[in-house]
Amino acid sequence: MNKSKIRKKIQKKKISFFSKELKINFNKFLTILNKLKIKNKIIGGYYPYNYEVDSLEILKKLEKKNYKISIPKILKNNQMNFYEWSFKDPLTINTFGIPEPTSEKMVYPDILLIPLLAFDNDLHRLGYGGGYYDRYLARVLNNKKITTIGLSYSFQKIKKLPINKYDIKLDYVITEKDIFK
Repeated sequence: MNKSKIRKKIQKKKISFFSKELKINFNKFLTILNKLKIKNKIIGGYYPYNYEVDSLEILKKLEKKNYKISIPKILKNNQMNFYEWSFKDPLTINTFGIPEPTSEKMVYPDILLIPLLAFDNDLHRLGYGGGYYDRYLARVLNNKKITTIGLSYSFQKIKKLPINKYDIKLDYVITEKDIFK
């Protein structure tokens, strides 16, 4: 099955399975942070959109534990960067209808929470097809180690995704049921 067909199939599932009760257990997330011995670092999150796993609850708890939080801004030429953000800071709505920080303080996250449509046994990720995260990681990973964590529902896992040379594997995927590494 090609990427386009997988996207349509999973998006339909997301809409029918979506529930505010279906959440990522914060303690599973902390397990990864503790294993990596990551404290007081910069977390790159995202503002959930289009039935994505809600990362805001995780980000809110991390902010209370004194982690610095950042979320992306979409830039020209299909690029994005991460900017410092706090829950007390204002947001603006971008052209895709997604909230973005108004901050101009660009940061490079140590840990990046990544939304996805599907993932496979090898932790390849299928996004919405814009390539924003793959381009960001390809650009930044040359200069900085970033731990990538996909947030997903268990029904978004498939055996094998078609991949190309631009697709970057995730380090972890956390679902409401499991941690995949």
